Amino acid sequence: MCDHLTAAGSDGRAGSDGPALSGAGVRADVGEVRRFWEGLGLPGIVDVHTHFMPERVLRKVWAYFDALGPLTGGIAWPITYRGEERERVEQLRKFGVRAFTAMLYPHKPGMARWLNDWAAGFARRTPDCLHTATLFPEDGVEGYVRDAVESGARIFKAHVQVGAYDPADAALDGAWGLLAEAGVPVVIHCGSGPAPGKHTGPEPIGRVLARHPRLRLIVAHLGMPEYEDFLDLAERYEEVRLDTTMAFTDFSERLAPFPGRALPRLAGLRHRILLGSDFPNIPYPYAHQLHALERLGLGDAWLRAVCHDNAARLFGLPA
Repeated sequence: MCDHLTAAGSDGRAGSDGPALSGAGVRADVGEVRRFWEGLGLPGIVDVHTHFMPERVLRKVWAYFDALGPLTGGIAWPITYRGEERERVEQLRKFGVRAFTAMLYPHKPGMARWLNDWAAGFARRTPDCLHTATLFPEDGVEGYVRDAVESGARIFKAHVQVGAYDPADAALDGAWGLLAEAGVPVVIHCGSGPAPGKHTGPEPIGRVLARHPRLRLIVAHLGMPEYEDFLDLAERYEEVRLDTTMAFTDFSERLAPFPGRALPRLAGLRHRILLGSDFPNIPYPYAHQLHALERLGLGDAWLRAVCHDNAARLFGLPA
């Protein structure tokens, strides 16, 4: 099993000049990932939580992690896959990731439409990326969300923690309704990890779901650390799903361990759990996320559903 410490230097942080993995480490990582899904008899894996964004924006995100910004919880967070955009796309392809996303998000008004324009271009030149878009509570949000949907956006990203907004803000109500009607899924970081925000936790997003019960929300990080509260929402609303991003890894288990008593509920929701990784912004090799799911002991059928079949069905991917 891969250990996240192998991805960092002796001081626990990755260097800023390139990927933390290179050479033999990269080849070993690719081999581990491919052995995982081949052993399950899958044609590959689908990752609904990967980050691609304009390079200058991504570099700022990495600088924030390097500086141990407040939203990281002050935790050392080495970036394992610090390559150029082309390298990162090719890395996912070598892993056998059949489809992935370009999770991007604004932290202030006036950014979302520009990010959506960039993401549309990225999707055009990267056919295995599910066309991703984002939103923010601001004037005109319903209009640019409609534009994105009509231009082919297949998934949205919302980040309550970074954006510091209430997802139940009236400014977003029309956009949520539009997305619910269109059936376009939204990956939303609304849990309080790694650092709580004013509007994180199950209550604010619960108010959104009460108004829009058919909204296809994918709760990022299994709602870490409020795992059981977000499992409650998934059991209450049949279109709520959860992604596995960083959950169960050694890194996260030290900070916010998943309660063992909730594993039967996770097994029961197997058709609504989706693989997510946070690539490239992860402090360990990619294979470690897969092994972390494997060691839960929920069985091969659960792993096949989570790592491929659920997302393939949701996005209509060819067999």
